[in-house]
Amino acid sequence: MRASPLSVDDVIAFAKQHQVKYVDLQFTDVVGVVKNVTIPVDELPSAIRHGVWFDGSAIEGFARVAESDMHLQPDLSTFAVLPWLAGEESTARLICDIFTPDNQPFPGDPRAALKRMLAEAADMGFVYHTGPEIEFFLLKPHPDGSFMPPIPHDNASYFDAPLDLAAGLRRQMATTLAAFDIHVEAMHHEVATGQHEIDFRYADTLTTADNIVTFRVAIKAIAQQHGLYCTFLPKPIRGDAGSGMHVHQSLFYTQTGTNAFADPGDSHGLSSTARHFVAGQIAHAHGMCAVLAPLVNSYKRLYAGYEAPVNLCWARINRSALIRVPRASKPESTRIELRCPDPSCNPYLAFAVMLAAGLDGIRRRLPAPEATDENPYQISNRQNASTDVLPESLRRALDAMEKDEVVCDALGPQIRERFVAAKRLEWEDYRLEVTPWELKQYLPLY
Repeated sequence: MRASPLSVDDVIAFAKQHQVKYVDLQFTDVVGVVKNVTIPVDELPSAIRHGVWFDGSAIEGFARVAESDMHLQPDLSTFAVLPWLAGEESTARLICDIFTPDNQPFPGDPRAALKRMLAEAADMGFVYHTGPEIEFFLLKPHPDGSFMPPIPHDNASYFDAPLDLAAGLRRQMATTLAAFDIHVEAMHHEVATGQHEIDFRYADTLTTADNIVTFRVAIKAIAQQHGLYCTFLPKPIRGDAGSGMHVHQSLFYTQTGTNAFADPGDSHGLSSTARHFVAGQIAHAHGMCAVLAPLVNSYKRLYAGYEAPVNLCWARINRSALIRVPRASKPESTRIELRCPDPSCNPYLAFAVMLAAGLDGIRRRLPAPEATDENPYQISNRQNASTDVLPESLRRALDAMEKDEVVCDALGPQIRERFVAAKRLEWEDYRLEVTPWELKQYLPLY
């Protein structure tokens, strides 16, 4: 659960105790890029009590010029000192909500979109919990300092214990994350060379989304200190496994605190509520995909093979299914794992649409299809016909999203409009690019 609210005096006293000189006020734009306003620590009391005004017209997906004035309101429970800055640069961090001049939540704020969906879940008697498994690559620079083409930091593989500094670097990353109250539960080398995974503790979803944003900033900062580049790009290297962000999910009843997904008598341990939730996410998988896998590059990861969750099915043991049901040691641990999100997504928007899809399944009592514990690729080949699959490109994902009322309602009209506009522009720019593959393939022949 989220930390107990801190008072203004608590935060100011903590900043003074740790000799903080500056405070970063953070938020994300619609596409998930972290934005930052830095204030001297002397301005912190005023920022907490009155907010900090800024021009939203320059931020991707925010207000038009005519309605640009808005202010940041810090969430005191997110106060933390940045471990990688000290001395005269000692800096703390506060994640902020965004408000309009009339002191209303700004409808284009991704954090506000998630809060709206969490309120809907609360109205239905549920608390939504999530826990991510975040994969990333560490790359080493070329002699000229560039990182292209990508060179993996090591030559290790899945669960290997690297002989270089990768294992120690992951431990340093875990220590850094602990300074933000992010409790790492596991970390290991992943399948591809240079690829790593860090998993942190299950929590209420707003906390988890904040933690993902913090995670990406912190891991990049630690890698940079060691002369490396950390990338959350889903598919940086052709032929290697891509980076996903598998998300474990469950609903708990607000009144009793018990797991609404658990039914020990069911063959998969899932309650009817959980099965309806699964059915909702499968039904809206096409519409969610552009939010969960938001880059042109994302669809080079979502390709048959490499354990990529392309087919719209669910299972217990099949890691190539869209949704997997991990074995639970006790009913309280019952959960489902959505495997198509990748770490480039905006976590606030991703969790908002995931929750909206699941709740729609519960409201409409959608029946879940039969579990598929065989490999769906083999099933498709054997039957000589494909099962339903995720969109194969960002363009098709955006087309599906715009037709999905549940997903669009979860985002709200302003975020939907700005998100789609930004991503359509990204797709069109990609279409115009002449790639090295095209030159290599065609230039000698034509």
